[in-house]
Amino acid sequence: MISRRNALKTTGCGFGYLAFTALASEAATREYSSPLQPKQTHIVPKAKRVIFLCMRGGPSHVDTFDYKPALAKYDGKSPGEAAKEGGAVKGLNAQKGRKLKQSPWKFPRHGDSELPISTLYPHLSRHADDLCLLNGSYTDIPNHPQALVQLHTGNFQFVRPSMGAWVLYGLGTESQDLPGFITIKPPARLGGAQNYGSAFLPAVYQGTAIHDVRSDTAIGNIRNKQFQGTLQRKQLDLLQAMNRAAADRNPTNTQLEGVIESYELGFRMQSAVPAVMDLSSESPETLNQYGIGEGKTEEFGRQCLMARRFAEAGVRFIELTHEGWDQHNSLKARLASNCAATDKPIAALITDLKQRDMLKDTLIIWSGEFGRTPAVRRDDGRDHNATGFTTWMCGGGVRGGMRYGSTDDFGIAAVEDKMHVHDLHATTLHLLGLDHTKLTYRYAGRDFRLTDVYGRVAEEIIA
Repeated sequence: MISRRNALKTTGCGFGYLAFTALASEAATREYSSPLQPKQTHIVPKAKRVIFLCMRGGPSHVDTFDYKPALAKYDGKSPGEAAKEGGAVKGLNAQKGRKLKQSPWKFPRHGDSELPISTLYPHLSRHADDLCLLNGSYTDIPNHPQALVQLHTGNFQFVRPSMGAWVLYGLGTESQDLPGFITIKPPARLGGAQNYGSAFLPAVYQGTAIHDVRSDTAIGNIRNKQFQGTLQRKQLDLLQAMNRAAADRNPTNTQLEGVIESYELGFRMQSAVPAVMDLSSESPETLNQYGIGEGKTEEFGRQCLMARRFAEAGVRFIELTHEGWDQHNSLKARLASNCAATDKPIAALITDLKQRDMLKDTLIIWSGEFGRTPAVRRDDGRDHNATGFTTWMCGGGVRGGMRYGSTDDFGIAAVEDKMHVHDLHATTLHLLGLDHTKLTYRYAGRDFRLTDVYGRVAEEIIA
């Protein structure tokens, strides 16, 4: 903040205040084009926005969405013994010293599509005909930090822009009063801000983190404690005049553009964010539908309802995170607890979007960084498994009621219609109207993209 006295001192004459006000006035009237304005797509989009449900820790696919009868048949046998009877299985080397373990849960078939979904998901299974189970998913590294960062950025070796940042860079946002990319309760570790950062993309495309869905001040520094209204706008006009002058002198410094836009967005957010995060206007029936007010579902229920409200307000990319899926032990109790905490809220989100005619152009993605081993060292725990697991999509132009891809008979490795993280990203961008090979940004002498030099669009799952 520059006071009137300081402004006079810096000019060294009595005309300092006039210069101060003239500069602010110029900033207020100067035409400025926001880099977040909506942009033209490469192809006709099927989805307008993404809600990414990140299940951090690696949910067990063979206990949730990848039904494997062979695990029951060969329960207690080594993968090698089972392979001799049932044929060779890819990925056996990683399963040495383990015994196959059947799922403790049943997999009844649901909907007209008769998708097999675990009894862990009694609410979500009612939407079976809307779900596209990507049972052939796989990634490169079975370690949490690398796999989580690769899920978000496409690369675990170098700092790269996150998927949300790429989407915002490619599409802009429909809401100029809210961030175009919001991440709710992001992981503090395992890559941290890298999972929603913009890396070498202009800073304006990075995600805005919300760490507490119970408070409208969950976004840091959203309030100006010294000035409000007209005075705050005049202060901001002066700062923006200085910033734009600096940006004109340094056209290659994209961080300045990010600062300019963040100040403007922050000013507008002061009224817009509390309105969106205030759930008092929601009916008791809606709150109950999401499980808000219930112990297990309270936290993630709030996240899911916030996601619907942000999507409705025009936010382009919304990520929700649920922690604690790393079940090396106490699988039965802990996996059941995780599913109970998320099942009802996710089902409510799908129902709510349907009722508002928004599911058709809202792409929901559910995924962890990898899956769990079908064969175990401990009787009540599964370890990391990157060679095969399940991701699912819903809405946003995706065919519902189908299983795309598969793992082997035991769920160890993806074997058919395999979907690597790069393929997931390519398909997501395609549904949003973006050609992943054309969405590039020149940095350090080469054109970078989210999918690097890889990625195949899974045309088979597109409605």
